[in-house]
Amino acid sequence: MTAPAFTEDDRHFMRVALSLSKRGLGNVWPNPSVGCVLVSSDGSIVGRGHTQPGGRPHAERVALDMAGDLARGATAYVTLEPCSHFGKSPPCASGLIDAGVTRVVSALTDPDPRVSGRGHTMLTDAGIQVDVGLFADTARKVNEGFLSKVEHGRPFVTLKLASTLDARSATASGESQWITGEAARQEGHRLRATHDAILVGAKTVLADDPTLTCRLAGREHQSPVRVILDRAGDVSLSVQLVQTANTVPTWLVTAEHNFSELSEKFEKTSIKVIAVGCAHGHLDLHDVMRKLSDAGLTRVLVESGGSLAAALVSAGLVGRIVHFVAPSVIGGDGQAMIASLGLERLSDMPRFDRVSVREMGEDIAVTYDNKTD
Repeated sequence: MTAPAFTEDDRHFMRVALSLSKRGLGNVWPNPSVGCVLVSSDGSIVGRGHTQPGGRPHAERVALDMAGDLARGATAYVTLEPCSHFGKSPPCASGLIDAGVTRVVSALTDPDPRVSGRGHTMLTDAGIQVDVGLFADTARKVNEGFLSKVEHGRPFVTLKLASTLDARSATASGESQWITGEAARQEGHRLRATHDAILVGAKTVLADDPTLTCRLAGREHQSPVRVILDRAGDVSLSVQLVQTANTVPTWLVTAEHNFSELSEKFEKTSIKVIAVGCAHGHLDLHDVMRKLSDAGLTRVLVESGGSLAAALVSAGLVGRIVHFVAPSVIGGDGQAMIASLGLERLSDMPRFDRVSVREMGEDIAVTYDNKTD
């Protein structure tokens, strides 16, 4: 099959669609975050949209409603294959057909078994020209969470770390606020706003009593689900995460044998208790991620201590690391950013690709992607 010959105009409009698609990150789970642009035959944008909070309406429907009759004869640039199945709303592929669109440029085929090429086939069968693959790698990056959920049965996990130059996250006494500066902390809140959930361990909750909300001006409503890993049921009813669970969804993940006891403990709160299996005396992190995926989560940001960070890295569950580095030194008696991995050979080291380095005030933010993802 001959690859489509995309024009500079195609590239421009798909870039616009990709930019729109990013607006839904953190707000549309379990759905993908899609962008759509409708362009008339004279090259004018007549409709644009992105997946709305909660996943409905879809990007195509928003763009079609904006365009109205101007959609007839237009080209649709979509960052993911239009859906072909009836859910809470009619298929987007049908909407594009009914609107009289004559061409669809799609970045990716949707791997969801309910779609998986059927949307493109519906469009082709209706006489619409369909060209697939424009900026596919970029589109995959935007929807890496949704794709991970569909293809691997787990959310995409980003591990956020903050440390000194010598990779210390706290002093020997546990003091850590604040190692990094204001700009880095603001970026941390932006990360929260673009993820479906923040995951922490019980030790972090007991030590810091955090709120784990997004505190960016104008984006406070984008605070993600808060997930606590608590194998033994140590988290008390008095911590802020429990006290505020009625305003920000909060889930507690515990061992199966503790489920009944903790369900009773938190029954008068808004905490959702989830049971998972254990392995070697610890929560089975693969089962944790499966259960979070089953609950609809696609993008999880981990803000943890060194032990949980090490466990997730060892389990191969970390897709990305965002490391905020402060220009300071604590020394060898400080707490390690990532606890012991028990490695004896360099060949066993988990490896990541550095993809960006950015200045954050006096600090720097370095982003790494897992080589195996």
